[in-house]
Amino acid sequence: MIDQFAKDVDAGLSKAEKTLPSKYFYDEKGDALFVQIMKMPEYYLTRSEMEIFSDQTQALVESFQTDKDVYFELIELGPGDGTKTRKLLEVLSQEGYQYEYMPVDFSKNALDKLEQSLQKNLPQVSVKPKHGDYFDMLGSVKDSHHPKIVLFLGSNIGNMSDALAARFLYQLGANLSKDDKLLLGADLLKSADIVLPAYNDERGITRAFNLNLLQRINTELGGSFDLDGFEHAPEYHESDGIAKSYLMSNCEQLVEIKATGTSYHFGAGEKILTEISRKYNDDILNDILEETDFFITARFTDKANYFADYLLNRD
Repeated sequence: MIDQFAKDVDAGLSKAEKTLPSKYFYDEKGDALFVQIMKMPEYYLTRSEMEIFSDQTQALVESFQTDKDVYFELIELGPGDGTKTRKLLEVLSQEGYQYEYMPVDFSKNALDKLEQSLQKNLPQVSVKPKHGDYFDMLGSVKDSHHPKIVLFLGSNIGNMSDALAARFLYQLGANLSKDDKLLLGADLLKSADIVLPAYNDERGITRAFNLNLLQRINTELGGSFDLDGFEHAPEYHESDGIAKSYLMSNCEQLVEIKATGTSYHFGAGEKILTEISRKYNDDILNDILEETDFFITARFTDKANYFADYLLNRD
């Protein structure tokens, strides 16, 4: 995994417009910082989706149209700490549904903590964690012949461009069967005064989260990043509905990374794109779904209409 980390970092920092993959945010420290982010007053995303899972749990379960006597696999991609999903698991278990919960995550640390939490709080739930790439893990259960419900929450789909999201959902569908389902969390289009503070909180937690990516490169790949030489610089433009997180070099500098055997030049004011967060409405999502085997069958929103969970069926 270190070799792939080094290859991805080298590829991103060798571009004319430098990038770093957002999946590498999540080491042990990054996981802990993101838990703090989800609790920030500015970070409406988790709070809004949690409202849906808390207030409309029964409606979510009913929308799955699953027979209680038919065993199914509940697969969650990138579950984090599983707080929202626990609401769903509680109702499914209480009502006697037959299922196994399969959280899939790139972070082994996050999976271990989630499994421990569920064993303590919901010991009746059968949990089968899967560590690694989403599609590798989905491929391992593709031929199980059991119905599948996939959860992809938190607007993680928004970390992809629309073209990449379409390819991702198409590939996801290729690992599922007809009538399998996907519950997709999507952050809805809003004004900048609501969106931007979610990525630039007053306490600086998001800044620490972003800069931790450079620290991880230093620790794991032998990098020489001076964290004081970079600033967290988020942007959001209502015209395109995409929030972007950057790390901006505040001086001209050269950074060496031993694992790649390369040094990277940064000019003063030069940016590294670390993450995008696309915002959606029904039209944007339907345009993306045109390239996939999914179609929308239900839509759940919080009271403020900040966030939506879309239930998609595999055609």
